[in-house]
Amino acid sequence: MAVEKKKRLAQYGLHSERVMWQGKGPSVFEQELGDLESRLGLTTVGKAVAWAQGSSIWPDTFGLACCAIEMMSIVSARYDIARFGAEVFRSSPRQADLLIVSGRVAHKMAAPLRQIYDQMLEPKWVIAMGACASSGGMFNNYAVLQGVDKIVAVDIHVPGCPPRPEALVEGIVRLQEKIKAGVPPAYEIRGVAS
Repeated sequence: MAVEKKKRLAQYGLHSERVMWQGKGPSVFEQELGDLESRLGLTTVGKAVAWAQGSSIWPDTFGLACCAIEMMSIVSARYDIARFGAEVFRSSPRQADLLIVSGRVAHKMAAPLRQIYDQMLEPKWVIAMGACASSGGMFNNYAVLQGVDKIVAVDIHVPGCPPRPEALVEGIVRLQEKIKAGVPPAYEIRGVAS
């Protein structure tokens, strides 16, 4: 890894006689200042917005089967999802930006699930919780949808049957890391399934 040479004030666009003097070394001010960027918390607006979005995820509940019980327990004192800024479970999709699909999705529930997904404001993220939501699980039949990613774009898959609350917390933390790193939602990368 190459170490970047410290810039002088002239390289930042300052054009005074003292700064432009070729043979002159850094001024006392420049020596005292050192590496300004690392001392100050400088960032971009995009990074600040990504940090705010990642630190305040509001999930929408879409519990369909046994995984929903595990999803409900993450707001309890034992797991306390409030530490990660995701404690506000919304009942309205218009107020949520994370859809946690927990449990098996029957073909009859595919249309309501898609409707709820379409009503959510952008940017929006989806977590498929459990084996049934991710791949149909043990229900390989005509009635159960074989993976929720056939109707909505999934950002995080949480494995397990049912997954423990710790696994869902880990999935939410991984999603927060993706958001804060600036990774776009799955529907922007892959497009929404039709």
